[in-house]
Amino acid sequence: MRIQDRIIHAWNAFTKPNWGRDYGPSSSRPSYKTVTMFNTSSYVSTIYNRIAIDASMTVFKHVKIDPDNEDQVVMKSGLNECLGVEANIDQTHIQFIHDLVYSVFDEGVVAVVPVETSIAPDKSGGYDIHSLRVGKIVNWFPKHIEIRLYNEQTGQNENIILEKKVVAIVENPLYSVVNSENSTLKRLIRKLNQLDNIDALVESGRLDLLISVPYAVKTETQKAMAEKRIKDIEEQLSIGRNGIAYIDGTEKVTQLNRPANSQLIESINTLSEQFHNQLGLTANIFNGTAKEYEMRNYYTRTIDPIIENIVAEFNRKFITKTGRTQGQTVVYYRDMFKMIPVETVAKLGDTFRRNYIATSNEMRKIVGFKPSNDPRADELFNPNIADKHQITEEGGIPINSQRSREEIEEDEEEVLKKKRVRAGLDEDDDSKDDEL
Repeated sequence: MRIQDRIIHAWNAFTKPNWGRDYGPSSSRPSYKTVTMFNTSSYVSTIYNRIAIDASMTVFKHVKIDPDNEDQVVMKSGLNECLGVEANIDQTHIQFIHDLVYSVFDEGVVAVVPVETSIAPDKSGGYDIHSLRVGKIVNWFPKHIEIRLYNEQTGQNENIILEKKVVAIVENPLYSVVNSENSTLKRLIRKLNQLDNIDALVESGRLDLLISVPYAVKTETQKAMAEKRIKDIEEQLSIGRNGIAYIDGTEKVTQLNRPANSQLIESINTLSEQFHNQLGLTANIFNGTAKEYEMRNYYTRTIDPIIENIVAEFNRKFITKTGRTQGQTVVYYRDMFKMIPVETVAKLGDTFRRNYIATSNEMRKIVGFKPSNDPRADELFNPNIADKHQITEEGGIPINSQRSREEIEEDEEEVLKKKRVRAGLDEDDDSKDDEL
């Protein structure tokens, strides 16, 4: 598209407000009865941040797949630029995915809005995406949603209404564990709040005492005497520098407030363990000592479902039917060797080379070495099998060589020439080849 045409057809989500139209009755999220938000504490914030960081390390690409050989060609598109370089003026592609995953866990469902496109997305035909942002869904309509989205032109969060078919709506696959009202996380947060309340009472200076006076407290006169006795003790405690008061020998004092009992602590520990298990998290993942099987379980049960949901929604909303027919799709890649010890990587490298799966330079890239200048480092071959470059001085012909008949005959002729020279004959004299 020419620059003039691009300027004429360019579209921005904030330039065409949709207020004033009848979109039908407003409702909460259709797939759930209520969408309850909560302010994340430092406890859940740490968990969300860990998951968002791991998910943001995934590489997303807009590619075109050849239907004949399944080869993937990276598309030179605005969408690929957003997924691989810069999502918007404020975020790189890594920050964008981190924001998306964190918001999905915090809100339960969020919208990814193509803020700037080559043409209006609601028009027929394909369009290119130049900017993506994550927005909070405020209201749901039959075919539209109201989104709270940051407007980089004004620097303010604004509400806009867009069609569902042009906005990627990403839901948390772990909604029942994290965001549901009766989820394990909500129950755990309520228990933690109870523990905080008990700690606050213990530290507030309240005594919470029961005073047994040496007479019955049934009549109004007796109650007034008891209240006067309580005020007298309070005055003694407030006047003295050390907070000391005296009581009669016939009076008894019972203290009510106690530190948090073991039952609440046990309940919190049980819910914490249950929550971590449901997310596929372990303590070793947080402190960086997790073994390979623990990391594999974590990525399989937690990270992969999130990434798959994102990719599926991007393909559904940001790739047109014509584009999907042509083989265009959004794919993701993750370096699986990051979770494998160095010794294991070395063994895998040898196996991959011997079985024609990866070249030497591809394996060097995985372990962090710079590519080799040797042209054979970019070839698929088995280094444990001799080839035409390995003819011995003694005239040995390599065995198990995967070469054509013509190459083998050429090698045999080269060996005979060397034998003729060692026997004192001319290179072209083939009279004694049978003896040689």
